[in-house]
Amino acid sequence: MAAVPRRGKPKIKPAKRHGPDFSVEETWAKLSKNIVEIQNHNAHNLSYEENHRYGYNMVLYKHGEMLYNGTNELVARHLDKLASEIIVPAFPTGSEDDPVQKAQAGETLLKAVRKVWDDHTSSLSKLRDVLKYMDRVYSKNNQVPEIWESGLYLFIRHILQSPIQEHLISAILTEIHVERDGYVINRSAVKGCVDVLLQLYEEGENISVYKRDLEPTVLRESELFYTKEAEHLLETCDASEYLRRVEMRFEQEESRAHHFLSSKTAPRLRHILEENLLSPHLSIVIAMPNSGLDAMIDLDNLDDLARLYRLFAMVPAGVPTLKKALRESIIRRGREINSGSLSSDGVDEAILDEEVEKSAKAKAKGKARAAPANSQTLSLALKWVQDVLDLKDKFDQIWTCALQSDREIGASTNEAFETFINQHEKAPEFISLFIDDNLKKGLRGKSDIEVDQTLEKTIMVFRFLTDKDIFERYYKGHLAKRLLLGRSVSDDAERGMLAKLKVECGYQFTQKLEGMFHDMKISSDTMQAYQKHLENTTAPEVEISVIVMTSTFWPMSYSAASCKFPDLLIKASKSFEQFYLSRHSGRRLTWQPSLGNADVRVTFNSRKHDLNVSTFALVILLLFQDLKLDDFLTYQEIKDATTIPDIELQRHLQSLACAKYKILKKHPPGRDINPQDSFSFNADFSAPLQKIKISTVASRVENTDERKETKDRIDEERRHQTEACIVRIMKDRKHMTHQDLVNEVTRQLSSRFLPDPLNIKKRIEGLIETSLSLAQLT
Repeated sequence: MAAVPRRGKPKIKPAKRHGPDFSVEETWAKLSKNIVEIQNHNAHNLSYEENHRYGYNMVLYKHGEMLYNGTNELVARHLDKLASEIIVPAFPTGSEDDPVQKAQAGETLLKAVRKVWDDHTSSLSKLRDVLKYMDRVYSKNNQVPEIWESGLYLFIRHILQSPIQEHLISAILTEIHVERDGYVINRSAVKGCVDVLLQLYEEGENISVYKRDLEPTVLRESELFYTKEAEHLLETCDASEYLRRVEMRFEQEESRAHHFLSSKTAPRLRHILEENLLSPHLSIVIAMPNSGLDAMIDLDNLDDLARLYRLFAMVPAGVPTLKKALRESIIRRGREINSGSLSSDGVDEAILDEEVEKSAKAKAKGKARAAPANSQTLSLALKWVQDVLDLKDKFDQIWTCALQSDREIGASTNEAFETFINQHEKAPEFISLFIDDNLKKGLRGKSDIEVDQTLEKTIMVFRFLTDKDIFERYYKGHLAKRLLLGRSVSDDAERGMLAKLKVECGYQFTQKLEGMFHDMKISSDTMQAYQKHLENTTAPEVEISVIVMTSTFWPMSYSAASCKFPDLLIKASKSFEQFYLSRHSGRRLTWQPSLGNADVRVTFNSRKHDLNVSTFALVILLLFQDLKLDDFLTYQEIKDATTIPDIELQRHLQSLACAKYKILKKHPPGRDINPQDSFSFNADFSAPLQKIKISTVASRVENTDERKETKDRIDEERRHQTEACIVRIMKDRKHMTHQDLVNEVTRQLSSRFLPDPLNIKKRIEGLIETSLSLAQLT
């Protein structure tokens, strides 16, 4: 069996000695001489291998300490030489008064320091290559810095020491200050020195010299500078200029930090600007007279408003301050619009269109004639809504273009609009009047897109209303007149508006309004059937067109005014009643003459005219049909014969006898109708037109009594709605705390109106008392 030789550990050969005779003194003398040559930029004449071998042998023969200390001493000596030859002569003399000369002096020192740094790191880099073995063996074993790190520490001690460091920091601060004053400096010179400070760390520390010495000084001086700057700008600038200067300062400091300071200093400088130029002066800038927020809004200065928002958004209190100021501005402007629309209730108006036409003609002739009071009130109503729309458009544009569609600010502005709109007690009526005016004539000639935009704007104002049930009452009345009198400019627009209201408030809100449209369609079909029926029977002398209204859909106030029809009209109405009731059993028809109109041909001495008059006016005119020309009827006789209520009678007599077209003569002549007046037929009437429209019934603003009556009816409806809501909730929930019940009732009713918690409490107590009474009876 062959024996296997045992493998042992390989023998370590002793290090090969370079040269038979090693002399440490001779080796160091040669190496130190060459190090000096490297520092004098003569490395190209030296052998890298030879110098590396010198360093290697000194470490190998246990003279690493001598090599390490000697090299550091040579480096320190060279730095002292550079400081005395290059840096010290570049010290600023301190006698320069001109900012440009100060900048130039500081620039000279900064360039000198950078020159020394470049010289030092250049030679230090070559020494690091030569002494790699020393760094790898001696420095590591003895836990001392490698030659590169040691050289940086030596640079701090021999260059960045008093007085050089004080002059260096002062020079950098001077450059910054001079640039802040608007002068041009050599940024590269500053950046060169800052880069040096960013690379230097004291031995045993983890913070750079820049962070330890320069940055705190820069920040301290910056805070002093911008404290004075804020005072100066507030004294000399208006709001727009102040914001422009402040924004420019932010941009300058951002650029300064990124170009020749440290990017990590930028947030600290930004904070100083925020704390000195913005946060303490937010309210002052906004409230500056003739230039603050209100002035910017008045002048549509979107650029300044955008700058205002950008700057205010930088600080925590900025957006809340701006939001509050915008809200106050909107409410103040809204209240001015409200106060401008306040007008005393005008006299009742039966002839609005004729009086407006008179006023226009008088103005054209140069005559001073005041418009009717109620016409002025209607104009104020329309103007109020238009002013609100214009104000909303203005702030919507500001919100979109200048405020970056900030949701928080948008919610605040909407709240401000809601506040001042609901402070106007006539807002629901005015909005309904505005819609009525647009749907009657305001949309004529507009495209479908323009119509939809107009309706959408109106809905936007409606959205702010809390008393939507009040609006519904007015809108129902105005819609009824448009439908009954055929005054809608577009059926599509009417239905489009109805669809928008349904989206906003739900089906319950528009149910009765849709019922009115349904009645109009059914009435059209009924009249076609009635005309066919008349073909097979004897038709009445008067041709009539009837709209059958379901009483629960149409306004209740229409049943108030009635009159006594003459025989001619009674026969025609009876003819339709018999036809209608034969088709619908169990129904009852009640005629509403206050909503009707008639076309009648009247013979005058000069010619015949076709008059379009209200049904009341027709009944009055028929009283004069069989009278002689000189016969009179007193006011009381007309009232007894027609049974028309005084208000309506006076209104229609005024339209027939006192307006532009005087079909009747009033005795004595005058503008107002009195119970003592008498009337006769005006046979001498003449006009150039064949067809004449008399007493056009126009939408008008309610007077005080009518508004009180409307309010009472709404209060009564609200009581019923609140009680119904309470009962509905309790039937569903069975048990609830009082507060939870109040909150739930408020939530469910808020789509129609904002209920008062005190009224809810009263309704709850009333229902409890009712239930106890019923329990006792049983």
